[in-house]
Amino acid sequence: MAFEPPQRLVRALGETAPAGDDWLEKLPETAQQAVSVRELAVERVQVPGGRSSLVVLVRLPDGTPAVLKLAPPRARPEAERAALAHWDGRGTVRLLESSGPASPSGTGGVLLLERLHPDVSVRSLPEAKSMLEAAGTLRRLWVEPPAGHAFETVAERTGRQAEVMRAGADAETLPLVDAALAVREQLLAAPPEPRLLHGTFRQSKVLAGERSPWLAVGPDPVVGECAFDLARLVRDRVEDLIASPSGPATTRRRVKRLAESLDVDQERLRGWTLFRAVESGVRARRVGRGQHAELLLEFAGWL
Repeated sequence: MAFEPPQRLVRALGETAPAGDDWLEKLPETAQQAVSVRELAVERVQVPGGRSSLVVLVRLPDGTPAVLKLAPPRARPEAERAALAHWDGRGTVRLLESSGPASPSGTGGVLLLERLHPDVSVRSLPEAKSMLEAAGTLRRLWVEPPAGHAFETVAERTGRQAEVMRAGADAETLPLVDAALAVREQLLAAPPEPRLLHGTFRQSKVLAGERSPWLAVGPDPVVGECAFDLARLVRDRVEDLIASPSGPATTRRRVKRLAESLDVDQERLRGWTLFRAVESGVRARRVGRGQHAELLLEFAGWL
């Protein structure tokens, strides 16, 4: 079958592709090779799919349903593999192979995963219930990182982001960028005990499963404090928050409730929520997604 990447993936990777990157061009061949070397039966490419990887629904040689995921190096697929191996299915999708089979031209960035229900995320639940289930799933992931791990730390990741934020700030965004950078410095001065974090957790990253009602997928793992991981969840359904007259009050209540339910310091959660919203907003503006950038920066202003 033809492994054409969904347009959502093409657009998203096109925004961040470094000069000379040919991963998308080679993707159909890479996918075919990954399927062949594992002797998989292909059902279909998941559409619209994600923004950083190609997801293919497949069956193992014994008929077991599975997912083949292919991601470019800049999406850090080997870090995802290491994190999933460490979690070993506790709160997350299960990794079905510890490393990809060897092949003449290589199949780096290929993950074979347990099949969940790809079209049923926790977002399908009413807002209050979805937030509760998502938070409960996230709690299960916060474990000690493996000894001698090579995962990026929150300080390292946000340090890279801070440099880009400074360079991309203009007169309109500068006050929010300054506030976000200042709060980052404060938060990193005395961080709580580090844990292995999902890194990009939100409601759409929690899918229905068979062995557990809800399981997390698609981590971009990082090691640091739990409030950093929870911060992205605070702004879930940001379009609805912005459209509501009570958006600012709802956001403040959400910060309070999530912090209390997961035993996270409320002010630290507010601070990381501010930093991550501004970082995402500045990045969205930089790649031409102006409408999304405005939503995020308005949300950040409430914090």
